[in-house]
Amino acid sequence: MNIRIRQERNGELITVCKLIETAFAGMQESDHQEHHLVYRLHQSDTFIPELSLVAETDKGKMVGYILLTKVKIISENGVTNSLAVAPLAVLPEYQNNGIGGMLLREAHGRAAALGYGTAVLLGHKDYYPRFGYCEAAAHGIKFPFDVPSEYCQVIELIPGALKCVNGMVHYPAIFFE
Repeated sequence: MNIRIRQERNGELITVCKLIETAFAGMQESDHQEHHLVYRLHQSDTFIPELSLVAETDKGKMVGYILLTKVKIISENGVTNSLAVAPLAVLPEYQNNGIGGMLLREAHGRAAALGYGTAVLLGHKDYYPRFGYCEAAAHGIKFPFDVPSEYCQVIELIPGALKCVNGMVHYPAIFFE
């Protein structure tokens, strides 16, 4: 199976949202609202079209999706622009084929090319470290969620970008609507 990663096109948001809803349907950890969040993020000033990516088969079937949007990390020393990965979704019948990793790597490369040095996520502690994520607390970065710290992760997209970054991740209000 050949998979191609590309930027989401105009008119694909409904298909993207259905894919996300299907991908998260069987996950107990999910609040099953990810597709609503993506719809809202597309309408916000945090949305970066170049970082809304789909994975599709060689027959044109959309099987995966990733979105990185703008967030800030705020400390006493100032504000750092960063990105939040939310969500990463792959249709259940296509999972465990490396598609999530392909989406992550492509999104990371595109984000770095746009000048973003870091990305944060709330995600599975055993999955994301294989792609370079580490516990954010190790860098003095905190999340505004009541979850174990090993699920709060960060990655350096540009070498050295985490050197002076610490503080609280500030998600736009649209994340909490």
